[in-house]
Amino acid sequence: MAATVSKSARTRERILDAAAEVLNRKGYAGTRLSDIAEVAQLQAPAIYYYFPSRDDVIQEVVQVGLRRTMAHVEASLAALPSGVARMERILVAVAAHLEVVLQDSAYSSAAIRNAAQLPQAIRDVQLLDERRYGALWRTLIDDAVAAGEVNPDLDPRAARMLVIGALNWAPEWWDAGRGTLADTVRTAQLIVRNGLKMEESAP
Repeated sequence: MAATVSKSARTRERILDAAAEVLNRKGYAGTRLSDIAEVAQLQAPAIYYYFPSRDDVIQEVVQVGLRRTMAHVEASLAALPSGVARMERILVAVAAHLEVVLQDSAYSSAAIRNAAQLPQAIRDVQLLDERRYGALWRTLIDDAVAAGEVNPDLDPRAARMLVIGALNWAPEWWDAGRGTLADTVRTAQLIVRNGLKMEESAP
């Protein structure tokens, strides 16, 4: 029985992996069950044993992607020593976000790249996780503001949305053949640090 359950779980994961791959290549509108089945090396009708519909497969990919992104950012922040500067926490979150969406998880990039295409039913579920992730970033920015590490002339909400928007756009243009992930992370961190930091007083 355990072997049957294990095989079933592996097949289900294979379907989700395939769906994430196809979503990244073809987008929501262009993703068909037959495409997913081909990548997963299954007959298309077999997918219905695990998921009621194409949209149920896609919804799970989106949920897993967003939650993997948030989990990686939270774990990276939790690993920091106590007392680290608030700006450094923001920069660690920048790095963690890019790591997961550009390198570690096709699910995360699929969730981000297809957000605007999703039907309302899936989008409503996605928004719940997006709001939780947004709250994490709101705390990061607000804490840095309270610590005097962010330019007070900035609108914290606008700053947060611009940073997240830029990070989320990265899967659309990033090409591993034209620059390393480490270089992209360093550039993003430099832009965010210089864009947010408190201006030094003139001597």
